[in-house]
Amino acid sequence: MPKGSDLFVAALENEGVERIFGVPGEENLDFLESLRTSSIKLVLTRHEQAAAFMAATHGRLTGRPGVCLATLGPGALNLSTGAAYAHLGAMPMILITGQKPVMSAKQARFQIVDIVASMKPLTKMTRQIVSAASIPATVREAFRVAMEDRPGPVHLELPEDVASQETEDASVIPVHTAERAIAPLAALEKAAEMIIAARSPIVMIGAAGNRPSLVQPLSDFVRRARLPFFNTQMGKGAVTGGSNLYMGTAALSEGDYVHEAVERADLIVAIGHDTVEKPPFLMKSAGGPKVIHISYQPAVIEQVYHPDFEVVGDIGASAKALGELLEGRTASNEAMLELRLKILERLNDRAEEDRFPVTPQRIVHDVRKVMPEDGIVCLDNGMYKIWFARNYRTHVANTLLLDNALASMGAGLPSAMMAAMLHPDRRVIAICGDGGFMMNSQEMETAVRLGLNLVVLILNDSAYGMIRWKQAVDGFPDFGMSFGNPDFVTYAQAYGAKGSRVTAVEDLVPTLEAAFAGGGVHLVDVPIDYSENTRVLVDELRNRIPSVDCR
Repeated sequence: MPKGSDLFVAALENEGVERIFGVPGEENLDFLESLRTSSIKLVLTRHEQAAAFMAATHGRLTGRPGVCLATLGPGALNLSTGAAYAHLGAMPMILITGQKPVMSAKQARFQIVDIVASMKPLTKMTRQIVSAASIPATVREAFRVAMEDRPGPVHLELPEDVASQETEDASVIPVHTAERAIAPLAALEKAAEMIIAARSPIVMIGAAGNRPSLVQPLSDFVRRARLPFFNTQMGKGAVTGGSNLYMGTAALSEGDYVHEAVERADLIVAIGHDTVEKPPFLMKSAGGPKVIHISYQPAVIEQVYHPDFEVVGDIGASAKALGELLEGRTASNEAMLELRLKILERLNDRAEEDRFPVTPQRIVHDVRKVMPEDGIVCLDNGMYKIWFARNYRTHVANTLLLDNALASMGAGLPSAMMAAMLHPDRRVIAICGDGGFMMNSQEMETAVRLGLNLVVLILNDSAYGMIRWKQAVDGFPDFGMSFGNPDFVTYAQAYGAKGSRVTAVEDLVPTLEAAFAGGGVHLVDVPIDYSENTRVLVDELRNRIPSVDCR
């Protein structure tokens, strides 16, 4: 008779799972043995946090839950940051953890933590499995919950005695597709009327609009509606191809050049805005533009986001229908398009400056130069994220991966590893600050062991640069943010990877090109000059004067 772990693995195969990322422990051994004879590959990582980041990125890029595995107690707790990353970022993921037997207590409370309770605020659902017979239905429910809107992580705890328990009921639950609800036609027609009546409407695409299944409908909507658009950080890349309507990315909440367009608009069509993101603009109680909320779910009302009208239903179907209602009925806003050119010109300022250490603008410029249109850039979290959000132009959807929800350090390398596994034919680069890289740098060994083709660009300032900058902006003394680094080239070589160091600004592009051409895992260490943070993001934007009246 099959045992519980056999049923669990069979249920995962039934869901189409191909890989499980993790660090197994004693409490996972039955599960591990069932996995050994299955079609699913175990991807052994060096830390559970990295496994969770990889599983979450799988969900983000494919729309299907990634799966990660850990033991009880400390192993399970190490998944917590990855669970929060997926929960706030709306990435479907399944977390599997072990536990001591529930029907005996031969080791008393050794290593036992209430993981189900600890996962409750970090997941959509968390459950301890108490009988082998219930496993097929529980796994099917877990995948359904993880994928339904709003997507996110689900946690399942498999105790040792349940994993080894034999059962006669060995059937899995067939997978079926649940159709999403469609927005009412009356709501779509009302939204179309509001857009047509507006003097200067603008579209904003947010995190929930940036999913693999929405690339085509949103791209078609932009072409049909002919409305200028901008995006949030996590909405960046949702629309593929050039439309000459892109106004920029809201990397800050207010005061940036893209906010000139927001200030001139009398209507914002917010597609897929999720308020877990740092606000891309701030709604006022009166006097600001009207806002239409278009998403899978009703708006979450916040002090800075309280829409005037809502269209709730499948975003793809809503975009298609709304595009049909608007096609040929919207007027070209020449003043807004003139402003677009000024905004993009500002963002290109000093992009080719030859200063060394290298400026953030030059980093963005040179990375864009070496990355093909379908190349994938995976950002860790740091000051450079704002520069890439503002300045990096995307032409293909899901080619700039950043986190503007949890904004956790340490995710850049694991997410790039996942992207490289899913797209071995495309260039993939992880861009990390020295602080964020060292939080999961042990996964260099995993990347080398897996034979990945991956470039890791380390922006080296020997400090936690974003907080150090904010410390200076707020007038605090420079304290507590600086550290020493290893020799990153030697460090990469110790893992069996290649390493290069950039010593002149003109060497960055050829060094990156050589790293990609050489294949394998290649780390590139480049010093960065963050003095531009204050010059541009504080002084220049403080003195920004709106340049064009678009009303």
